[in-house]
Amino acid sequence: MPEPMLELHRVCKDFGGLRAVDEVSFRVGVGAIKGVIGPNGAGKSTLFNLIACNTPLSGGVIRFEGREIQGLKPYQTAALGIARTFQNIKLFAGMNVLECVMVGAHTRGRAGFLAGLLPMPMHRREEAAIRERSMTCLEFLGIADLAQSRADLLAFGQQRAVELARALAAEPRLLLLDEPAAGLNIYETAELGRRIKSIQERGITVLLVEHDMSLVMEICDEIVVLSYGRKLADDVPVGIQRNPEVIAVYLGEEYEPAG
Repeated sequence: MPEPMLELHRVCKDFGGLRAVDEVSFRVGVGAIKGVIGPNGAGKSTLFNLIACNTPLSGGVIRFEGREIQGLKPYQTAALGIARTFQNIKLFAGMNVLECVMVGAHTRGRAGFLAGLLPMPMHRREEAAIRERSMTCLEFLGIADLAQSRADLLAFGQQRAVELARALAAEPRLLLLDEPAAGLNIYETAELGRRIKSIQERGITVLLVEHDMSLVMEICDEIVVLSYGRKLADDVPVGIQRNPEVIAVYLGEEYEPAG
């Protein structure tokens, strides 16, 4: 089998006497969209924090492109090619949309502190390139007309799009999306699904935590199911839909499998 983009092996996270993630193992193939589902408290967001190195592991191994990344700092994982969005939108108050997206692009910057402090040519060239790349991300998501609007005053769905653009501006190879459809209406969710598929078509691997089952089943190549911190299932969408344990624990007995 080809090497996966991301591999988790018996990953654990303890908070005092509570084990939030309990020996979870799975792989994410290069170029795939993989979903992570489970009821509230299943450990999904904690798992994302472990992958992004926002939270230290209690046990296990995480490999990104064959390299162990546990113990790195979040900015180091970002530099390696891992970007993320958050369950609760985190935009910078007072910044316009373009400025917010440019923050994500700065993870690829080369100019140091002195170059940024002084009007040096290297810094000016880099800032111009970052601005251009950020505008390209806004155009890709169809929100370039909002570039000069204050980001934290936008409608909720627009803020979600800005956060996604900021993550893309970091030029990730692996994109972690933490409940991106939360708070969106049915039309915004459909547009989000199209955007995520377009991101995949650009060669970016996506790991998606989401509660919207219609979205997950429609766009994901594979889905891993968590329950009480443990992996319950790992399969293609049709297999997850027909898995009796998944139906009982998460989807509900009334859920009707497709096909």
